Amino acid sequence: MSLIANIAVALVAVLHVWILVLEMFLWTKPAGLKAFRNTPEKARDTAVLAANQGLYNGFLAAGLVFGLLYPSLFAGGEPAALHIKSFFLACVAVAGVYGAATAAKKILYIQTVPAAIALALLWLS
Repeated sequence: MSLIANIAVALVAVLHVWILVLEMFLWTKPAGLKAFRNTPEKARDTAVLAANQGLYNGFLAAGLVFGLLYPSLFAGGEPAALHIKSFFLACVAVAGVYGAATAAKKILYIQTVPAAIALALLWLS
């Protein structure tokens, strides 16, 4: 079960790396325009804000990866790793709830649900 939980955490991290790429590098490109349903004009006007958002998504991914690697880096680090992964998954979930409430409902399913599932698997393992 621990392996499944860590795979779920890794998938949430990969998702946030992809969001970073979309927001920082593809925001004004066809993939970014389609993903966020933006017009080229709106994307151009909000590119700096999107890049900032992307950076924050990268920090979330980095925290999750750090939690996954922590036991390999520090002897007896499994209890701390559980807390690190839990903290960052909770941050992802809260960000998703806020995004769903303020930007687009689909964010709840794209961001919050995977984080909540990974968090549940983590605590059940």
